[in-house]
Amino acid sequence: MEKIRWGILSTANIGMAKVIPAMQQCEFGEVVAISSRDASKAKEAAQKLGISKAHSSYEELLADPDIDAIYNPLPNHLHVPWTKKAIEAGKHVLCEKPIALSSAEAQDLLEFSQAHSNVKVMEAFMYRFHPQWQKAKELVDGGSVGELRTIQSFFSYMNRDADNIRNQADIGGGGLMDIGCYNISFSRFIFGAEPERVVGLIDLDPEFKTDRIATGILAFAGGSSSFTCSTQLSSYQRANIFGTEGRIEIEIPVNAPPDKPCKLWLQRGGETEEMTFETVDQYTLQGDAFAKAILNDTDVPTPLEDAVANMRVIEKMFESDKQNSWR
Repeated sequence: MEKIRWGILSTANIGMAKVIPAMQQCEFGEVVAISSRDASKAKEAAQKLGISKAHSSYEELLADPDIDAIYNPLPNHLHVPWTKKAIEAGKHVLCEKPIALSSAEAQDLLEFSQAHSNVKVMEAFMYRFHPQWQKAKELVDGGSVGELRTIQSFFSYMNRDADNIRNQADIGGGGLMDIGCYNISFSRFIFGAEPERVVGLIDLDPEFKTDRIATGILAFAGGSSSFTCSTQLSSYQRANIFGTEGRIEIEIPVNAPPDKPCKLWLQRGGETEEMTFETVDQYTLQGDAFAKAILNDTDVPTPLEDAVANMRVIEKMFESDKQNSWR
């Protein structure tokens, strides 16, 4: 087998607009089918994106013998149930973040996948595959900023649509689940460790009951991380990594554009070096990385243990806010 044959679970916006077109450019994979609970939507999506098969149900997609792997971009509360169904059908799964609604649910998925060791499962934190983050990690690990001490990041957008799933608390909406998970993941990725203590300050929307602004501090053995994420602030994103001898600033840490170069800056002493990265699509890189793990039967780049750990930090932030203490 030279390419992994992908099936797309639903016609979710993120898949249609970003992920599927990117995965169609993969070297080691091809998108062969898409599904929807509405047959007409599946057919329309397939025609729009040039996908050969349109399945009228998720079950039909999972039963398709011509599919090797599933991309799951369903709403958060459906991530684990349908990932499990895909695993039972013998399909590998790339599931959108956050992997679950709780660390317990994520742990359950981890144990379920371990019982089906022939199938690979990975949470889709696409940013980790972009050269800008690979370079940032390399610089930090190589001592370019001296001793890593703290990371500061910000991620926000404005969305007051009551019908949007991000504003529906009962199905996993809210800023921390949607975008704060990135800020947490940044810190764990760069420190290469788990935080020992966490504090969170949460501002809930009085109508939606979702967190519209969340600020967190993560205490690591060698330093700290602080961030704010919001679903109801002016759109912005940035990440800064500080060490005893230098600083790294990443211009567009999450939504790296697929049609123009990205930049980061390394400030050391009195000099600032600008590093420009060639135009790439991080979703394409993610798809190929997962496909190669399947083809070569190697470990996936980001194991489910990482997804469980990220969920634990999210939970601790909510617990901290409720108890007004470190967790």
